[in-house]
Amino acid sequence: MSFIEEKTVYFESPGEENTDFLLRIVKEYAERHGINDIVVASTTGSTGVKASEIFKGRNVIVVTHHIGFSEPGKNELKEENRERIISNGAKILTGTHALSGIERAFRKRFGAVGFLETAANTLRLLGEGMKVCVEIVLMAADAGLIGIDKDVIAIAGTGRGADTAVLVRPASTSDFFNLKIKEIIAKPREF
Repeated sequence: MSFIEEKTVYFESPGEENTDFLLRIVKEYAERHGINDIVVASTTGSTGVKASEIFKGRNVIVVTHHIGFSEPGKNELKEENRERIISNGAKILTGTHALSGIERAFRKRFGAVGFLETAANTLRLLGEGMKVCVEIVLMAADAGLIGIDKDVIAIAGTGRGADTAVLVRPASTSDFFNLKIKEIIAKPREF
């Protein structure tokens, strides 16, 4: 019998108060396992700045909301955060969400839920951060910012900040079922 034993951190509650601790344990995990690719969700860029600083020297991809997510034409990523992320050597990906896209428009207009939102809601059974981790890895793979041949760490949260981290073998959206969540590094217990 062969097995690997890893520690998983469970936060008592979700939210941005977990961000600094999460980034610290993920840094230790990445160093211990030699993981170079870090994909992190960030709306305003605050979490992205922190991640780009703590993981400086690694391939850090900060994935933002698409333009118009909160209101038509609005970019939620703050310009000063964009500049800091880039100056730290990280990349920024702003694009259509892999698990909603145009399907969200159909839900808003007609109340219809399709395959993408069904997949998203299924992932939410493990928390909002888990859904976002999968989504941002799909987006980064589609953009060619990470490969699909080696594991990456995805970091996301519930609302603001970061409270979820997983080790993932990426896939592109067209090969969604090839994506593998290999390890849960941390997540909230309650959400």
